[in-house]
Amino acid sequence: MTSTGLLTVRAQLQGAHLAAIDVELRRPAVTRLFIDQIPEAVVKTVPYLYTLCAHAQRAAAQAALAAAQGESRRPVDDAELWIEVLHENLWRLLLDWPLALGLAPAKEAFVAWRAGRQGSECISTTRHLLDTALLDVSEKCLEKLVDRDAPADCSSPLLNAEDWLAFWQGNAASPPAVHRPATVVAAYRARLAEVERAGQALAAGAPFPIAAAAQAAWGVGQTLTARGVLTHAVHLVDGRVLNYRVDAPTDALFADAGALTALLAGRTFAHAAEARLALDQAILALDPCVPYSVELNHA
Repeated sequence: MTSTGLLTVRAQLQGAHLAAIDVELRRPAVTRLFIDQIPEAVVKTVPYLYTLCAHAQRAAAQAALAAAQGESRRPVDDAELWIEVLHENLWRLLLDWPLALGLAPAKEAFVAWRAGRQGSECISTTRHLLDTALLDVSEKCLEKLVDRDAPADCSSPLLNAEDWLAFWQGNAASPPAVHRPATVVAAYRARLAEVERAGQALAAGAPFPIAAAAQAAWGVGQTLTARGVLTHAVHLVDGRVLNYRVDAPTDALFADAGALTALLAGRTFAHAAEARLALDQAILALDPCVPYSVELNHA
């Protein structure tokens, strides 16, 4: 298992159908390192432990800890956060999705954008990339997707820090539900829409969405990532961390096999190779933030 965790997906091919789909998500208990630490130490440590979407992780941690202390959160670099969202989304759309659909990835275009994403021309080069390479690749990918004509909900995920605070304090039986895409193409289209929103927000200098909620020394901080809503929750006692929790979209979408099973429901496959491709595409649609392995067996 890596420092970020490991996802194992198991399934059986029974005739023409995938059955007995099961997921096992293992995460190292890194938040134990925060126990009895002062807030400033946690904020400094978070980006080193969570290197994927590190800027968002730091922003959520700062928001949660400031809220728990009854303080205003620190200003963030909004452009830095929008660029991070674009980077993660474009990696999937220009590299991973084409490969998953048997197409050539737009590697050169992505690498060129990535090399200059912190420069003064980032806004113009981002717009150019979206209007050229991404448009070309997405059209080809949509032609390949089985359910390409299905409707999709492309609205942006909503932050719900108040509801999360109620769960964190034990006043709700479960955390707020995470949106699950209805189909693979719905997830793909939602990602395209998120890239367009992020590109426009970057160009407009829009503030990055961050929310917080607190009661006494309990705090919740939330922000967006390319995969959805990221939540940090903390309980302080005497200025030190008594308990800390990080909840990423992966934790909810792969807490059980429900989301993955729903994406594959009703599909039939001519052979194991076709079933494996569909399974990989469904996993990519849910986009785990940890490495994964697949075990596909014949019943």
